[in-house]
Amino acid sequence: MSKPVVAIVGRPNVGKSTLFNALAGEMISIVKDTPGVTRDRIYADVTWLDKAFTLIDTGGIEPDSGDIILSQMREQAQIAIDTADVIVFITDVQQGLVDSDAKVADMLRRSQKPVVLVVNKVDSVQKYMMDVYEFYNLGIGEPIAISAANRTGIGDMLDEIVKEFPEDADTDEDEDIPKIAVVGKPNVGKSSLINKLLGEDRVIVSDIAGTTRDAVDAKVKWKDREYIFIDTAGLRRKGKIKEELERYSVIRTVTAVERADVVVVVIDATEGVTEQDAKIAGIAHERGKGVVIAVNKWDAVEKDDKTIYKHTNRIREVLAYMPYAELVFISAKSGQRLPRLFETIDAVIENQTLRIQTGVLNEILSEAVAMQQPPSDRGKRLKIFYMTQVGVKPPTFVIFVNDKELMHFSYTRYIENKVRDAFGFRGTSLKFIIRERGEKS
Repeated sequence: MSKPVVAIVGRPNVGKSTLFNALAGEMISIVKDTPGVTRDRIYADVTWLDKAFTLIDTGGIEPDSGDIILSQMREQAQIAIDTADVIVFITDVQQGLVDSDAKVADMLRRSQKPVVLVVNKVDSVQKYMMDVYEFYNLGIGEPIAISAANRTGIGDMLDEIVKEFPEDADTDEDEDIPKIAVVGKPNVGKSSLINKLLGEDRVIVSDIAGTTRDAVDAKVKWKDREYIFIDTAGLRRKGKIKEELERYSVIRTVTAVERADVVVVVIDATEGVTEQDAKIAGIAHERGKGVVIAVNKWDAVEKDDKTIYKHTNRIREVLAYMPYAELVFISAKSGQRLPRLFETIDAVIENQTLRIQTGVLNEILSEAVAMQQPPSDRGKRLKIFYMTQVGVKPPTFVIFVNDKELMHFSYTRYIENKVRDAFGFRGTSLKFIIRERGEKS
């Protein structure tokens, strides 16, 4: 089940990043009084009451002129419409209702997506409440007065947001069909790969980065098993500056990864693995998804007997935080090794849902502790009582100890490696939760 996606849309300097940071609970976006300075991370996981969702700050408006602001706001609104389940449209009570607010509101209204209208910078309800009522004129519902900077009114806003989440979010007609997100930088061959799998040109493919207009879901059948492939290119304009391309590709990636069971990270073999590839793969890693690294355009690389080892070592070096990721060298253009890609995806799905019996786990744990003594601090030694698996996707384990503070990250990693040596778990991250238990209980 994927978390709902909530997107924040609004003019420059109305407080999008301030609201984003208030909801994310940490300073993620850069906030300044100069419009258009949002440059940093643009997505965060948020929980309100018992509802979890992914928040995205669409940002990206550079205030060069009125016309450009409006065109970029429309662009930003379109991104939100395409990717979000709920749109938060943020306005500024101190600037008042302006023409571009009305035009974007018109676009949002026509989208049929749920919109929560927020009027920010209401530092004093007595002073500004009459001005807030003016925003009823946008025709997209009741305006909610907040002050993102002072953290007032945010609870009421969140109540309205979670009301809009679909009740049947957990029931998906295709729930049993594995969902595979195809992610990567622009122009590495994501759309070509999906077209080859489908055997038809459903996605626009061109040598110009950013020509895929929308995220596309495609049902593919291989050896009597169905898969849903999610293409995430989703970059809407060719002329955007590099930062904007990256921003929109990250938004697409986050929303697709949320929905996926397995993420195929496509890397261009002719270019080699890059820092941006590492960032994109990191989104899947953070969310505990199954990961396959597909090195595309392998047919275009001049090879000798060491080429594959050089590429493998370089990828492992750059993606050192995810040594479990599976590697496949393919050509979307010729179809080279695509059967191997499906076999790898199947193996990763199996590992993501693998359950290990508690007795067997604890045999491995006892052996690991006997081989390497747990750490101690100031005369107190870590005692590990037992371990049990509590979840899948990703496989999640709870380790009960006498003192959580003594359970150093490196020792957790050591136990993880022992579990991997015994059971494989290739292609999936593992999650370990450390809990304290009284020695007598």
